[in-house]
Order: sequence, then structure tokens, then C-alpha cells
Amino acid sequence: MSIEDLTSRLDTQLADADARHARDYPGDRGVRQPLHTVYIPADAYAAHTVREWGDRALALLDERGPDAGTFARAAGLPEDIVGQVYPRVRAKLEREPIEDVRIDFEDGFGSRPDDEEDAEALRAAGALAQSIEAGSAAPFHGIRFKSFEAPTRRRGLRTLDLFVGELAKRSALGDGFVLTLPKVTAVEQVEAMVTACEWLEETHGLPAGRLGFEIQVETPQSILGPDGTALVARMIHAGAGRVTSLHYGTYDYSASCGIAAAYQSMEHPAADHAKAVMQVAAAGTGVHLSDGSTNILPVGDEAAVRRGWALHACLVRRSLERGYYQGWDLHPAQLPTRFAATFGFYRDGFDSAAARLRAYTGGGDSEYLDEPATAVALANFVLRGVECGAVDETELTDQVGIDRAALARLARHRTA
Repeated sequence: MSIEDLTSRLDTQLADADARHARDYPGDRGVRQPLHTVYIPADAYAAHTVREWGDRALALLDERGPDAGTFARAAGLPEDIVGQVYPRVRAKLEREPIEDVRIDFEDGFGSRPDDEEDAEALRAAGALAQSIEAGSAAPFHGIRFKSFEAPTRRRGLRTLDLFVGELAKRSALGDGFVLTLPKVTAVEQVEAMVTACEWLEETHGLPAGRLGFEIQVETPQSILGPDGTALVARMIHAGAGRVTSLHYGTYDYSASCGIAAAYQSMEHPAADHAKAVMQVAAAGTGVHLSDGSTNILPVGDEAAVRRGWALHACLVRRSLERGYYQGWDLHPAQLPTRFAATFGFYRDGFDSAAARLRAYTGGGDSEYLDEPATAVALANFVLRGVECGAVDETELTDQVGIDRAALARLARHRTA
């Protein structure tokens, strides 16, 4: 048998495995990932909410961190890094204070009479549409409705239908729209969400496949099934290509594991275990990962603000170092440290990553002999920094020697 004959035989033998791998692990989706999601109770959301959050964050920064040095000391961040990013933080709060907003009809809204939730669903959808029409909406936005557990299933579906229908009627369903499926306990709930998306598309005249959704990992059942398997991996593939991300829910998950309230945290070993399973399950699928939130807010007197900022900045940096490039924010006071810690992370690593990329693409020498997979990781790192505003495109061309489009092709095999 010749090598050609053997190759042909193996092509046939491995055809099903090749097709399965291509289907289940398509790689990066080639889309920007927001660096945070802000959860706002539905009845507190208005067309001006994004701008209002930015203004409130800037006011707190003016009061408690009016210059780079004061802010660095208050937030427990390195003064040299904050010196680099402080103007960028202020500019971000003025230009794009929220990257992703989730209008919350679940825990943030609670259980209310049907007529009240119906009215709020239509009002909030109208407010979102108004902000989209005005160009003031967060670039990513959507709704978290009530879960598909039996007691809340009908209510969640009704709110979802009203909200999506109102946006569709006003032609306000853009690429940044996403749905959030909370408290998932079974693979079948993900399959049911696919059915619901198909129905919504048909009912409201949307293109097939238009609606995607996030899975919130808030229950131990979504990590470990009764048969000992990692159900979150099966959930991703049960989503028929509609699952966009996995979001870790710090407090629901911790409470479900029996962790005392005082010790519920993104840093708890139970949280790290859940997120590590999520990370492996999502690898190669194109599904993004998001860490959770801290409910210790930087509000009150100066000492309370300093404690809240220092904790938040530390947690943001910790998540980024572990490969969780997104998190939840719950209050405007968390925005300064979200952006400062994130920008600092990318600024801190940019020079080294840029030099290694320049050498890899043939533009210089490096002490590293990087393999293609590492080059992709380096490119992704730099591209994320560019996309969120931590790195300027001029710095990219000056230090790496390529433009954003070439960087995107290397990072995600796409054109920026």
C-alpha cells in the first residue's frame, strides 16, 4: 500500500471525526468581546442610562481620584501604570462608559404582577430602541429574562416575546443584541432556548439564526451532572451554534454550594473550579467567557470607596490574568476601576507582546521562539487592547509593524 493509498484510507476512516471537530470546535467567532456587562434592573433602565452611569462615574472620580496619583493610591494600583491610563479612563467614561448592558427582568427585577412586568417589558424595549436610534446605546445590549425553571418559565417567555417583538417592530435588533438564559440546570433547557429562539424569529419576521444567547452558570448542576460529566460542555453544543458566551454567577453558584455569605467571592476555590471547567468546555468553540461580580461596592465615605475600588481592581486584574476577559459590574462607581485595571493589564503587557509579534512576523529579533499558537495568543492580547481603547492603532503600527486588519487576521483569521 502506498502512502497515497494509506492517506485516502485514513481520510475515509476519519471523515466523521473531522466533520464533528469542525462542527463542534469552529474556533474564534471573529467578533469583539465586551470587557464587562452591566446589569440594570428593568424598571431602572431608561434611554439615558448609559450616559448617566458615565456621568456618575466621572463625578466620583473627580471627588475621590481627581488625578492619576490620587486615584492610583485610592484604588491600590501602581502609580506608573495609572499615570499611563488615567486619561484613557476619563475618555472612556465620556465616550463609552458601558460596553455591554443587560436589562434585567430576573433577580434585579423580582416577581411582580403580570400586567406590571408586561408594561415594563414594552417600556424598557422602547427605551433601548430610542437609545439605539439616537446612537447613545451601549454597543452590546440585551435582556435577562426569568429562567426556564417550571415556576418562572411562562413569565420569562412572555417577557422575552414582548421585548423582542417591540424591538423588531422598531427595527432595533442590531448585531449587538443578545439574550441571557439564567439559572440553567439541564441541557434540555438550552435545547428549549433554541426552540424559543426559532419561534421568536418566525413570529417576529427575523432571519433564521438571528438570535444568540448567553448561558449563565449559576448552579452546580450546570458544572457537574448526576452522571459525573461536565454538563456545561454539553450545553454549549446543544445550543445549535447560538450560544455566544458563558457567564459565571458568583452569588447564586456560591450559595448553591453551601458557602457562607461572608465567604462568597469570585476568589473562592469553588468559583475557581467552576470557571476552570467553563474555560475548558468553551475552548475552541468560539464561546466567550465572563467572570462574575463583587457586591462590595465603592460607595459611602472615603474609606469605603477606597476599599471597594481596591477590591474591584484586584479582582478585575485577577480575572484577566486567568483568561476571563469579561466581568459583571453592578454600580457606576465600579466603572473607573474596571477600565483602569483592564487598561493597565494591556498596557503592562503591550511592549513585550508587541516585540514578540514583530519578531514572529519577521520584523525583528526576540529572546522568545514563539510557536504559531502562542503568536495567535499574543495577537489576541494586543487586539483586545486595541478594541477596548487601551492601545492606540498608531502604537500598533509603530511597535508591531502591522495594521489592525493584519493583526485581526493573525488573531482571529478575520478582517477587522
